[in-house]
Amino acid sequence: MEMNYCMHCGGRLEIRQHRTEGPIPYCGRCGAWRYPVFNTAVSMIVMDESRSRVILIRQYGKPHYVLVAGYVNKGEDAEDAAVREVREEMGLTVSSARFNRSRYYEPTNTLMLNFTVTVSEPDPHPNWEVDGWRWFSIDEAKENIKPGSLAAAFLKGYFDGNYEFPVYGGENTL
Repeated sequence: MEMNYCMHCGGRLEIRQHRTEGPIPYCGRCGAWRYPVFNTAVSMIVMDESRSRVILIRQYGKPHYVLVAGYVNKGEDAEDAAVREVREEMGLTVSSARFNRSRYYEPTNTLMLNFTVTVSEPDPHPNWEVDGWRWFSIDEAKENIKPGSLAAAFLKGYFDGNYEFPVYGGENTL
């Protein structure tokens, strides 16, 4: 997502060649470089203690299964956001978390950070954001996650070792 105006003074930005960074938006009014601004979110592969099952969820009236995910709050570490989102959305306590991969998601101007988390409780207590959930075996999770989505790329990449990220053509494939 391209910035056209300065977020501090509202002045029109122009692209200038920075001596070490390449083409960067510059505000002539403020006399400052304005680096790209984007959202940051986390998505989690939520596994049970035996690491043989994965929770997938359905949200917002959509029929497909996806990963638990949410935005990182201002001032929050990504690891803390992953733990918080699993607790808020699923009512589960994370016992371990491990970062996997990141991917910029152009349709929502979001840098998505993917984690695998382990939870000790077998019975989630989802909040209002979750329409449905289910524990899946690893193979079932790979079969049931929304095809062609960023969630599917993270899930399959984690288990298969080959991250094949979707190409976006305007459709929201998160």
